Amino acid sequence: MIRDEIKKLVEKAIKELGFKVPEVLIEQPREKTHGDYATNAAMAVAKKVKKNPMEVAEIIKSKIKSDIFEKIEIVKPGFINFFLSKEYLQKQTGEILKKKEKFGDLKIGKGKKINVEFISANPTGPLTLGNGRGGFCGDVLSSVLEKAGYNVVREYYINDRGKQVEDLEKGLYQGEKRTALQIQKENQKIITKKLKIKFDNWFSEKSLFKNKEVDKILNWLKKKKLTYEKERALWFKSTKFGDDKDRVLIKSDAEKTYLASDIAYLKNKFDRGFDKLIYLWGADHYGYIGRMKAAVEALGYKKEQIDFIIMQMVRLLEKGKQVKMSKRAGAYVALEELVDEVGLDVARFFFLIRSSGAHLNFDLKLAKEKSQKNPVYYVQYAYARICSILRKAKNYKLQTTNYKLLNHSSELDLIKKLIRFPEIIEDTAKDYQVQRIPQYVIDLAESFHKFYKDCRVLAGDKKLSQARLSLILATQIVLKNILDVMGISAPEKM
Repeated sequence: MIRDEIKKLVEKAIKELGFKVPEVLIEQPREKTHGDYATNAAMAVAKKVKKNPMEVAEIIKSKIKSDIFEKIEIVKPGFINFFLSKEYLQKQTGEILKKKEKFGDLKIGKGKKINVEFISANPTGPLTLGNGRGGFCGDVLSSVLEKAGYNVVREYYINDRGKQVEDLEKGLYQGEKRTALQIQKENQKIITKKLKIKFDNWFSEKSLFKNKEVDKILNWLKKKKLTYEKERALWFKSTKFGDDKDRVLIKSDAEKTYLASDIAYLKNKFDRGFDKLIYLWGADHYGYIGRMKAAVEALGYKKEQIDFIIMQMVRLLEKGKQVKMSKRAGAYVALEELVDEVGLDVARFFFLIRSSGAHLNFDLKLAKEKSQKNPVYYVQYAYARICSILRKAKNYKLQTTNYKLLNHSSELDLIKKLIRFPEIIEDTAKDYQVQRIPQYVIDLAESFHKFYKDCRVLAGDKKLSQARLSLILATQIVLKNILDVMGISAPEKM
């Protein structure tokens, strides 16, 4: 990965100068004139050694010798900007063709076990748009983590116990005629067959009570003196671990709270050997994070071993106005109906396009659009266009490709976009910002469409055509890899 290579070169230069190496950040500048990558390492070093950052930057630059770069520039107040060489970029096409579907695979996860729990829908009704957002984000994040080298288990927590379920069984809930079990089974079928989300584990809340895991954890907390009784209820001393107030485990009517079973469930997960737990929750669960982090620490684990991604609300819009298209879901828009209306690929893409922390307006009119205005169509059309060119080019042999013929600015720009894919995987595996994936694939499609417009692939010059065919073959590989991560189809014809 080019970013890592630049980082090593900068760190080596700082060490050779006898300076203490700070945290070196290599970033992509927004302006093309500022290079392909840049670092503020000189400023960090200058601050510690009390020297002029511009001088430190010049000294670091003088120590970096590599044919990766066309040039290295220093700009105020001390940034070092790196411009990749044409020769380096040309070679990358061949590297992608060698790695094929393995391109973008990383080892940063070192096989660590991660449990990603998502959807876990309300057992009393159909799947909502919120479930769709959490479902697709959880699924794609899991795929990213797998590509980054983690051992991932996708888990669905079946809410098959509690007051809502009891009310439903008594026929008290929103006039439903079906049992909670029937609703859960229908939802599971939709998730697997229609949403194409495959869970490794469907975990029953009821099993925690059946196997006495809740009782065992309550007894353990009592023994550790982490509980007390007040107003005929049992309380967890969660403030001891940073929560804003203590929490009830057993209510005065002897009913166990959700937190009691959640702590048992946490222990169950850690007992299964997971190094990290990730939860994707709806916005209404935000206030629950403090007590869960407290529970993790009470169990003897670190707060860093549990992460929460809070999914903000989804609104369905048509012509700027909110719409309710549900026939049977009452106040909800049923996710199944939306997927039927716009198709799975479009639904997935649109749910992924915004940060989970931001409200999402799902534009129904744009989602149904079969033109390049629709980002899904735009990306898939790039893939189909590549397939069409490759079908026409059956007689070309690519074994003896001369990559040095790829000199056009649009060719080089496309290669720069392609080699970013491993960085996109690494960054997303670290910060869980899955919206980076659709944004990247749109940028990549844009670079390809520009290249297609500027550079005739099947040109008169056979050697140039071979080089350009290799480049679009590399583009096809990266597009397919990224669409696979997103769970979106790559159509060969459109």
